[in-house]
Amino acid sequence: MAKDPKLARVGVSGYNKPKRTPDHPTKSHVVVAKSGDETKTIRFGQQGVKGSPEGSARNEAFKARHAKNIAKGKMSAAFWADKVKW
Repeated sequence: MAKDPKLARVGVSGYNKPKRTPDHPTKSHVVVAKSGDETKTIRFGQQGVKGSPEGSARNEAFKARHAKNIAKGKMSAAFWADKVKW
């Protein structure tokens, strides 16, 4: 099976494997998300902003604010930001 050109263009090793993008002007991470036959390149996270430790007020505020989008699953930026940064 041929490798998807999206993977090479973004520079990730496989589907659903997030990677830091320190040279991107605004987004801190990128992932090629795959759900069934659908693939989508998703850039997420604000450059220069760190997540918070588990249980912190900042962490809980992010999860509450983005709960609806996190629930959309792998094809949303909020899902990946929650998984990787928060």
